[in-house]
Amino acid sequence: MDLSFPTIFLLPAHFEADELPELESQIPTLTYDINEASIVLGKVAKKARAVLELRSRKLLTEEVQSAPHNGEEDGGFGGNTEAIDDSVVRVVRLEWFTDSLAQGKVLPVSDYLVYQGRKKAPTSGQPVSKAEGILKRAREDDTGSRPSSQHQRPARVRRPHLAQESTSEHERAMTLPPLPDYLHKQYSCQRPTPLNAPNSAFIEQLKKMRTLRTLESDEVGVRAYSTSIAAVAAYPYLFSSVSEVARLPGCGPKIEELYKQWRDNDCLDDVREAASTERMRVLLLFYEIWGVGAKTAHDFYSRGWRDLDDIVEFGWSEITRVQQIGVKYYEELQEKVPRAEVEAIANTILEHANEKHEGFQMVIVGGYRRGKASSGDVDVILSHPDPLVTEFFIGEMVRRLEKAQYISHTLTISDANSERGQAAIAWKGEGSKAGGGFDTLDKAMVVWQDPNWDKTKAAKNPNPHRRVDIIISPWKTVGCAVVGWTGGTTFERDLRRYCKKVKGLKFDSSGVRRRGDGGEWVDLESDADGNPAPDMLTAEKRVFENLGLEWRPPEERCTG
Repeated sequence: MDLSFPTIFLLPAHFEADELPELESQIPTLTYDINEASIVLGKVAKKARAVLELRSRKLLTEEVQSAPHNGEEDGGFGGNTEAIDDSVVRVVRLEWFTDSLAQGKVLPVSDYLVYQGRKKAPTSGQPVSKAEGILKRAREDDTGSRPSSQHQRPARVRRPHLAQESTSEHERAMTLPPLPDYLHKQYSCQRPTPLNAPNSAFIEQLKKMRTLRTLESDEVGVRAYSTSIAAVAAYPYLFSSVSEVARLPGCGPKIEELYKQWRDNDCLDDVREAASTERMRVLLLFYEIWGVGAKTAHDFYSRGWRDLDDIVEFGWSEITRVQQIGVKYYEELQEKVPRAEVEAIANTILEHANEKHEGFQMVIVGGYRRGKASSGDVDVILSHPDPLVTEFFIGEMVRRLEKAQYISHTLTISDANSERGQAAIAWKGEGSKAGGGFDTLDKAMVVWQDPNWDKTKAAKNPNPHRRVDIIISPWKTVGCAVVGWTGGTTFERDLRRYCKKVKGLKFDSSGVRRRGDGGEWVDLESDADGNPAPDMLTAEKRVFENLGLEWRPPEERCTG
């Protein structure tokens, strides 16, 4: 049953990491711009907290006392969403939405209302700096009205003003190609997403907008942009009109507006302004240093540092060893690694592994496997059919490569998987803080430099330093490891969501466990007779098959 919800903004506070995106996917009228919302929904119970949440998002209000009403006229939107007063916003407990779903009708908000206020224009004050203005707009962007579902009604959102389309544009909009069936599917792991998408130039601009959100530590915004980027990347046609954009899941009014802006100017205003603003330029510079995240970039800036020389002169003793290495080799680590060099590094690693124990297999994963002409780093997964060989082998691997002078610096090394008996990470229940993803397999993150060069031409090694990740997986779950390290970020995020929501499983690069029932391990990679896969790529294909997913070659997992 389609429910006529008003436009809803979801407060992210107090939700678990996996809980929030699942709830977002159930809200057909979701907006990421609080100024558009009639209902602000969240885990909030006190009026003071509700006012604080609104104020922190630059939405100023004047409290409106509830008047006695009945039926659907009590501001509860009990079926009549056309009579909404756009000037009033209501903060409502989460139970209003879940109870409405359970009862199959939009319930009045009176029993769930925490606060209601009339929107006020911002008061004039001190002028806002250019950089602050950029981050404010990035923070307030609406990157998509809602996730896609072929059973959901279109979201009732207030669209920003768009210039009128020309007659030719309108004619194109009337003859658009049919939307592929796979774009009606909710999870990006169910869609083919090629490396060279027709709208790749626009996607690059959206990625830069996502970085602005990242620098504000706005996880909701980052996720919203990621959803939009994945949908645009999966669309097989070059956009021909503004209205064409709105057909895609996660691409609401803001993405339409950004597309028009990009089409008319070849750039987005916020991206251009960020490039010309000192504060943003410096934050982006610091954010590119290996070992520096958004929070640390802001910390460096707040100390008065404005470039790498400032870090060296004023803060060298205060930053971590990993950050020191990131600064020291900044320019080299920014260089992309050509495919031929990626292959040479990987083959060297495999050669040294087989010198110790014959029978190792290897897959180069990451961007290389998705087909990129060059990579930011080199990711290699090693495995061996004998579990005794892979157990605690990562330390031996690093020592051998250090002795051969290929590894100049070891950044981090972990044998967490061996410490738990090379088993899939334990299932500890919903809401647990158990680790996942990249941190669950034995691995080493290192700086690599080829020690071989013509010493008659140069006294010092001229070969560039490269970032290399060496991952060791036990054979019985190596297919999960390859899947978990191959896809784009949104592909991997949605694969975990799909496993949770559709299959009742917890996917991890170390293996799969059932949610509940003791959290037992699920063997996705052996054949019907219990025989292990003969090679790593067969194991990977069996993971797709046994999860009920259509096989997607690595070149179709480029969600950005």
